[in-house]
Amino acid sequence: MEYKIYRFKSLTSTQDKAKELSKKKLSDAVIVAENQTRGRGRFKRKWSSDKGGLWMSISLKPDDTKNLQYLTFAAAISVVKSIKKIANLKTSIKWPNDIHYKGKKLCGILTEGIFGNENYAIVGIGVNVNQNKFPDEIRDIASSLKMVNKRKINIKKLEENIINNFFNLYNNYYNKNEFKKILKMWKENSDTINKNVIVITRTKKINGKAIGVDDNCNLLLKLKNNKIIKIVEGDINVRY
Repeated sequence: MEYKIYRFKSLTSTQDKAKELSKKKLSDAVIVAENQTRGRGRFKRKWSSDKGGLWMSISLKPDDTKNLQYLTFAAAISVVKSIKKIANLKTSIKWPNDIHYKGKKLCGILTEGIFGNENYAIVGIGVNVNQNKFPDEIRDIASSLKMVNKRKINIKKLEENIINNFFNLYNNYYNKNEFKKILKMWKENSDTINKNVIVITRTKKINGKAIGVDDNCNLLLKLKNNKIIKIVEGDINVRY
């Protein structure tokens, strides 16, 4: 798969730049920035993205835009595999879009669709790689590969590995509608399933046991009364 990498010293966010490029009908493009001044996560949350991390967005023009949640899952699998290979660290996926190590967040993923005469998808991946410290408000919940491994990680190798893994999943599974295979790999690398969790939605908190993920990547939660409900979006705290 041919893709082109665009590199920048600093951007407001790689997602913004990827959207700009999609308006020029550019796809299979990877936007990488050393620093983001207005990085964001889900629900428009601020994402701390200073120098030392890997900040990138992949602009795609997929055949299928009904199942974009599987792009998030494919990106998460790619990151876990690449961290294992480059940093020799076994990390886990927390539903729906975080990679963490011992409960601390190392990576977040944000997939956004752009719909019009032509449809695009932008997959944003932010990995904490070589940072030594984090702002006070996230210090207890975030970590970096360097802080865990006690050594500097080669960002370029990690970037290359993630991109190659991602395009492999995208071309061989996503664009061939092999969603079940992506789901299987995701489950193998996720530690959310079979854990007691607290789900925080925009309106409430729900306690239950995460028993699986359905075909739309929604989390299936079993409540104390044994009723099973579907969580479409929200944050979860996993209780280990």
